[in-house]
Amino acid sequence: MADQRIRVIIDNDYSGDPDGLVQLAHHLLSPSVDIRAVIGSHLRPGDPFDPSDRTADNACDRIRDVIVALGMVADAPPIAVGSNTGLVDRTTPIASAGARAIVDEAMRDDDRSLYVCCGAGLTELASAWLLEPRIADRLTLVWIGGLEDPALAVPPPVADPVEYNQNIDVVAAQVVFNESRIPIWQVPRNAYRQALVSNAEAGMRIRPHGAIGSLLCDSIDRVADLAGRHGLPLGETYVYGDSPLVLLTALQSSFQPDPSSSEYAVRPAPRIRDDGTADFGAGDFGAGAGSGGVGRPIRVYTRLDLRLMFEDLFAKLAATARR
Repeated sequence: MADQRIRVIIDNDYSGDPDGLVQLAHHLLSPSVDIRAVIGSHLRPGDPFDPSDRTADNACDRIRDVIVALGMVADAPPIAVGSNTGLVDRTTPIASAGARAIVDEAMRDDDRSLYVCCGAGLTELASAWLLEPRIADRLTLVWIGGLEDPALAVPPPVADPVEYNQNIDVVAAQVVFNESRIPIWQVPRNAYRQALVSNAEAGMRIRPHGAIGSLLCDSIDRVADLAGRHGLPLGETYVYGDSPLVLLTALQSSFQPDPSSSEYAVRPAPRIRDDGTADFGAGDFGAGAGSGGVGRPIRVYTRLDLRLMFEDLFAKLAATARR
């Protein structure tokens, strides 16, 4: 059994895209991380995945489903509900249980690194920073979201002008990117779209492994069926786009811990505009570098070690089913 050498707070919109459920199961099965809280976050109003007005509450229900399917009820980490809405402006936090959980853990005395692993909008982290700006020196954000930096990648064909997770709460993204000095490891759209698993592979490597295998595959199959009925056939792969949250934290190198098998560039933080698009400027570090806000250096991941990420997931699911 590996030592719990890092602390993790997980923040995701679990009533939305089921790739988050895969990430949650994988993180819960990873012995090197001490999961201090799991936050259920909200979706955009009217999101087809969950058009209700209680998407954060529903996300917490889905967290419990995964915990039950894994047989981990007795050892489950705390679950904290986030806000069911986004921020109304860049100065007013929403003091949800999720935001408070981030503040409390960040300000607690512990020498181990703390990562906030977010596969959704940034409402809870932005609120936490507005409540207690000192957390910026005490944690690192690992975020699945944001547009392609034009110096590193091009967008996919017929791309949405605003990336999905960034669009959940544009104001929160402005707080985190434009105003805070929170360290950021970003997995933008061009990177997380690399995380493809074929349906045949999932049927062989995930579904057979007990209740959790069935839950994960059934959740993804329902999305494919729904999309097909609306004239949007998904083909024979699915993007497990939240799984890099596990790769970049639980699966760091043994000596000099870091996600050493994946590649990133150090880039200036873009400015998030009011419409949710990003201004990447001239591509050099601006006046904000080193002091927070626009232009400070952030990690932008460009290539992910998919072999390590998915083989580790498959192995952990198989071992859990055997137990």
